[in-house]
Amino acid sequence: MNSMSMNRRISTVARALSRSLHAYPGTPCRTCLCELMRRLNIRSQPEIGTTTAFAAFPFPPAIMSSTLQHGVLLHRPDFGVNACQFPPLPTIQREDIRLRVFTHRSYYARSAHVFEDRPDDPSPDNEKFEHLGDSVLGFVVTSLVSDMYPNLRVGPSTKVRAKIVGNSTLAEISVRYKLPEQLRLHPAQAVTLCASTNVQADVFESFIGGLFTDQGIEACHAWLRPLFGPYARVAYDAVRMEHGLLPVSVGTSAVSPAHNGTGLQPTSPAPSSHSSGAGDGSITTGHLALFNQRLQKGDARVEWVYSDQHPFGESNELHPGAAAENGNDNAPDRFARAHGNKSTPVWSVQVLVDGEVYGRGRGNTKKAARNEAAKQGLVRMGVAVW
Repeated sequence: MNSMSMNRRISTVARALSRSLHAYPGTPCRTCLCELMRRLNIRSQPEIGTTTAFAAFPFPPAIMSSTLQHGVLLHRPDFGVNACQFPPLPTIQREDIRLRVFTHRSYYARSAHVFEDRPDDPSPDNEKFEHLGDSVLGFVVTSLVSDMYPNLRVGPSTKVRAKIVGNSTLAEISVRYKLPEQLRLHPAQAVTLCASTNVQADVFESFIGGLFTDQGIEACHAWLRPLFGPYARVAYDAVRMEHGLLPVSVGTSAVSPAHNGTGLQPTSPAPSSHSSGAGDGSITTGHLALFNQRLQKGDARVEWVYSDQHPFGESNELHPGAAAENGNDNAPDRFARAHGNKSTPVWSVQVLVDGEVYGRGRGNTKKAARNEAAKQGLVRMGVAVW
């Protein structure tokens, strides 16, 4: 079969595949194509370019960029033009921790069958950091998925997390940060080990464990949440398709990440009692909790001032508000005012720390508005937020 004839046959396959994808949106692109090629008795011939044959047909963009099969990630995570939003690697300050992070167990070739090291001679390799990093990563990713998709059930959420923290993903990130190149390995095994997906993933987890030991969980959150946000969106789409649903990138429920600098805005709608109004960058209360925690350490005086659409302090319709809605929030509400209508009020708030404005926010509930203001307050305090 010559090249022109092959392209005609592939065009026929492409048309059939396009119809199949629109009729059965959950069908994996590559699997469907392989089945059609098998039925038409077309053998794979890599030397013949197929891009032209496929380009004229209306494939959904997310499916056209598909690189994986059978439920693995459907398309590449988006870190912006030239990966400009890919987070830089944090610096581990303590040299002893950093040295151990990059020491593979083959370097000292100690026995792996010892039950426990002697107190005066602990193992100098990175396996304990790897073990710790695995747990820290699981915690951060679980909380990230919960924040991004608050209505996702536990079963699908577990699948999403498993895809995000899979060895292939971690190895890819590790190589991108050039972590395997810094490993101390046994010279006889160095080439083989550096090329191992498991070793590449392990050193990434080891680095997380070292960072946690050196700087704590907040440093891990500040680095890992922006890093894994795009991977979470891709994994979420993959699990949706496994359940016969369109990915949000081609469905009607897609949410623009423009409200959040890292693009980690929740995609699945939250319960109405926690939903935010137009322009709310987040519908979680994570920033508010962290903000309150930070302020408690400094014994600062905090005040929340509510208003409507008028500039703060200019409306003469403000009246004393009730803080009961906010549960355990101890800061006084000097003013409260809701605008919108009775069923869907929109609250505006500014937070003052020792009399100085630290942030402003809006939301359908006072807590949602507080959370947005708290996020700005954290930035003002120099805390990395997601």
